[in-house]
Amino acid sequence: MPRDLRQPRYARLRELMIEARKAAGLSQAAVAAKLGRPQSYIADIERNERRIDVIEYLALAEAIGFDAIGILEQVRAAPGE
Repeated sequence: MPRDLRQPRYARLRELMIEARKAAGLSQAAVAAKLGRPQSYIADIERNERRIDVIEYLALAEAIGFDAIGILEQVRAAPGE
């Protein structure tokens, strides 16, 4: 499986995380502050310029307040490559 940021499932993951952040009323800067990272870290993820690993994903879920498993189930239901 290619590690391409343009994969449909990866795009869906980003979309869902952005929707969750906005629904929580959080700015990129607020999420970054919770993680102890610069705002550009969140911007790079949301602009599809940075991949995240599972540990980063869980930290983002906690900082934003979304259901990590629920989001992954939605991603899994999305069309694959």
